[in-house]
Amino acid sequence: MFFTENRTTTDSFWDQSAETITPEDLKALQLHRLKSVLQTASRSEFYGRGFKEIGLRADSISSLDDVRKIPFTSKQDLRDSYPYGLLCEPKDRLVRMHVSSGTTGQATAVFYTRSDLEVWADLLARCMYMAGARPGDTFQNLTGYGLFTGGLGFHYGAERLGLLTIPSGAGNSKRQIQIMHDFSTSVIHIIPSFALLLMDVMSEMGIDPRKDLSLKIAFVGAEPYSEEVRRRIEDFYGIKVYNSYGLSEMNGPGVAFECRCQSGLHLWEDAFLVEIVDPKTLEPVPEGTYGELVLTTLTREAMPILRYRTKDLTRIIPGNCPCGRVHRRIDRIRGRSDDMFIIKGVNVFPIQVEQVLMNIPEVGNNYVIMLRREKNVDEMIVRVEVTDRIFVEDMRRLQQLQKKIAHDLKGELLLTPKIELVEPNSLPRSDGKAMRLIDQRIT
Repeated sequence: MFFTENRTTTDSFWDQSAETITPEDLKALQLHRLKSVLQTASRSEFYGRGFKEIGLRADSISSLDDVRKIPFTSKQDLRDSYPYGLLCEPKDRLVRMHVSSGTTGQATAVFYTRSDLEVWADLLARCMYMAGARPGDTFQNLTGYGLFTGGLGFHYGAERLGLLTIPSGAGNSKRQIQIMHDFSTSVIHIIPSFALLLMDVMSEMGIDPRKDLSLKIAFVGAEPYSEEVRRRIEDFYGIKVYNSYGLSEMNGPGVAFECRCQSGLHLWEDAFLVEIVDPKTLEPVPEGTYGELVLTTLTREAMPILRYRTKDLTRIIPGNCPCGRVHRRIDRIRGRSDDMFIIKGVNVFPIQVEQVLMNIPEVGNNYVIMLRREKNVDEMIVRVEVTDRIFVEDMRRLQQLQKKIAHDLKGELLLTPKIELVEPNSLPRSDGKAMRLIDQRIT
């Protein structure tokens, strides 16, 4: 049992002893928990078989560097072990199951004991408190519930913190806005594409959130988004937007979170052991260098996962945070190694396109990247919604905007995509994660 009520709450810290633990004590705690979680993991079919093959035992670990003796775990390993191959506890100790979406292959199942859920809720309460949420706030959760970890994760974290929690779920834009108004919602959890959609809906309804609503904080995550999108959301709603990072395999949200200094995301190292490796060589990279994030759960009972290759690209931010928390910070996710596409020999991340588009005032809040192959030649097309004002002006102004977008994207990507400008609200929208890339190439 890793959860404890013995914490010291102050105006700045949800759990001061955990958040300001000395680096020496943190390393000792991590080593103790790493040995413990290795012993737990050995009870699973997957890790038990793997450890036996290489002769790995808990007493093989004498320092944190020895984590490298443990083989990496991949998404495919989780798929191949579906449904129970990673389970370490009998089913009568399990109280919850979530699964990944399975949009890129076989879904993966994650199981929780009661202690696992309590630890998860406490980590999210820590995150939300760190960003400024307090008892007395009204929290509206505008993300999906059910098998998706984001909704229930934040829900129980908010209740643990003592917020009035509204499980409004995803979709139904006008009802969401009405709830915000009627119950003076001050804190929301929302994916960035839905936040952008609500901006358009509020504008159509003649609602000014700065005057008509009580919003002050938004927790945003679950899909990649740029700093430019964050600024758009903050400027429109008149709120502070805090980055949230998590993934189903590590619990869900609450792995790392921004404090009010907003100088990176504190990754809770008492619950997760962090490594940054070169995605090609899988060797550690120097602190401050970008690489692939690798995580090991340190408190999970039902289903610990060791040295999990997240595919997310980030870095450890050197130095200490002014907020006083000792837990190291990761930079915002630059992209995913498996999201990158190659066109005409150039490596492109979709987030690079968004960074350029959202810096242009005439561009709306929705876009899509299409990849096609014509006569063995790859073509990249970027369809962009533009504002109403620009569409009622003359064709010359549209052509100028088209050229500017193409020029700015060439400067960022080192290739020139074809730009198609479309009317506002003409591209498909979804209440779930936005589909920004459509690859129609024949492979």
